[in-house]
Amino acid sequence: MDALAALVVALIPLILHAVRGFPSLANSGGDNDSVLRLVQVRDLLGGQGWFDMTQYRMGLEGGFPMHWSRLVDAPLALLVALFGETAALVIWPTALFALSLFLIIRATRQIGGAAAQLPAAALGGLALHFINVFRPGAIDHHNVQLTLTLATLLFLIGARRSGPAGWLAGTCAGLMLAVGMETAPYVAVACAIAALCFLSGGEANVRLARNYGAGFAISSALALAVTSPMRDRFAVHCDALSFPQTSLALLGGGGLCLIALTPVLRATSFRRFVALGALGFLAAVAILSAFPQCVAAPYASLDPRLQSFLIDNISEAQSLLSTLRGAPAMLAVYYGTPVLAIILIGLTFARQGWNRDRALTAAFLAAAVLVAFWQLRGATFAIPLAVIPLAAWVAVVRRRAEKARGLVPQLALAGAWLVSANLFWQLGAMALSSATAEAASDDEEAAKCYAKTDYAPLAALPPGTVVGITNMGSSVLAYTPHRALAGPYHRNAGGIDAMLDVMMAAPDEAKAVVQRAQASIVAVCPGNPETSFIAEWAPNGLLAGLLKGKAPDWLERVESTADQPIVIYTLRGS
Repeated sequence: MDALAALVVALIPLILHAVRGFPSLANSGGDNDSVLRLVQVRDLLGGQGWFDMTQYRMGLEGGFPMHWSRLVDAPLALLVALFGETAALVIWPTALFALSLFLIIRATRQIGGAAAQLPAAALGGLALHFINVFRPGAIDHHNVQLTLTLATLLFLIGARRSGPAGWLAGTCAGLMLAVGMETAPYVAVACAIAALCFLSGGEANVRLARNYGAGFAISSALALAVTSPMRDRFAVHCDALSFPQTSLALLGGGGLCLIALTPVLRATSFRRFVALGALGFLAAVAILSAFPQCVAAPYASLDPRLQSFLIDNISEAQSLLSTLRGAPAMLAVYYGTPVLAIILIGLTFARQGWNRDRALTAAFLAAAVLVAFWQLRGATFAIPLAVIPLAAWVAVVRRRAEKARGLVPQLALAGAWLVSANLFWQLGAMALSSATAEAASDDEEAAKCYAKTDYAPLAALPPGTVVGITNMGSSVLAYTPHRALAGPYHRNAGGIDAMLDVMMAAPDEAKAVVQRAQASIVAVCPGNPETSFIAEWAPNGLLAGLLKGKAPDWLERVESTADQPIVIYTLRGS
């Protein structure tokens, strides 16, 4: 029944997209990662090696190695091979939507009982739809990571009652780590829960810790073996699954399994504490001494200019404080339901006492909210996780309203539904935004250069290397035969630096940088916010001049693009 409910709800946004002609397939809306993922899948199907993660068509000559996982490419490539590219772009996110919603409904049942199914399906469907990672064309890894996070939570909730659930929770945690390091906080929470279960003692808790640890260690090791060539097994990559993360998983997960299997170490609470403390100390010493670089901030190895550029221009990397300064109304969208859910869990604990399943949900939700305070990407996890306690609360209010008479209980139920729906907070944010600033017009949105058709004039030119803002890079690869110098990926530091050097330099100096990068085309998207950012950053630079219609004599404008979203310049004599 839960699976059927999830499938039915998942079909509703799919039908809405279909009625509109699947607009997100023709316009990425700025989802550069999904566009580049499609390019990566095409490359794989076109013969690029499984272990070869180099993106040859982006960056300086020779490209750069991407930090993404083939574990996401594989099912996408299979779908493309079986059904075609367009069908795959629809099937994959829709299937993940249905699976994620099923996991939300099941987890909510564990907390709120059968009465919570309807609220979980309705609120969960709204949450998953409006976080915008399950729309047709959304094939980046964020939806996979969210699905695995929800699965890990559900299996942990059921692990004390079912032995295999502990294995499955550990396996999902290992896969989360393999798909991307963004989920490291949730993996850490899951590992901490397993460790605390061991510390608590009892046959069910010790079994959970043992099975979780084994599943986590084995899945992490297998993922590394499947996605890394033998020559790279001991390489250190802090932004992707590699030797450091796998070593920690083997040491931590395998160690937890081992001490849980050893009767003398699990016999008393003191021995469990000592064994767990020793394991934690050993893991900390190992990672800090052998791989200290992986404890630093994500962009610590980049130069200050590049750090500032990437953080300021990646919307999901913005913090609560930067959002408060730039778009305060959006705080309601990102934090409304998650913060409300945490408050409700706290009140429930105060009134009804401790509840293990609620505590597990609260731990994952708190981690997601803390991540969202640091970077907005955490809201992608916090909003769906918040549905679980909120739907359970709506079920409680609904039962009270059914038993009581009068208008007040019915109003309370309506209010509970409203504040538990992320749509309510989004509408509120839109109302506040429209009261304080003009909403972006359709023309302004269309001018951001995210539509396939914007790249048709560029695709008509002979293949070359394009100098353009990072927000154009993925689309250049997907919709044209060209290379792109820049894309919003930290491993492409050389390409981004070269692009900034070109766009920010004085026109005469920029020519030399363009020639060193072996580029033949300069493409400008005046309507993209990144363009304005760079022009303001360097008001006397090449890009600022081009926006004013002042092109140096070494650049020739393609006149047919003068009034197009992308204005194209070619090097004279190239």
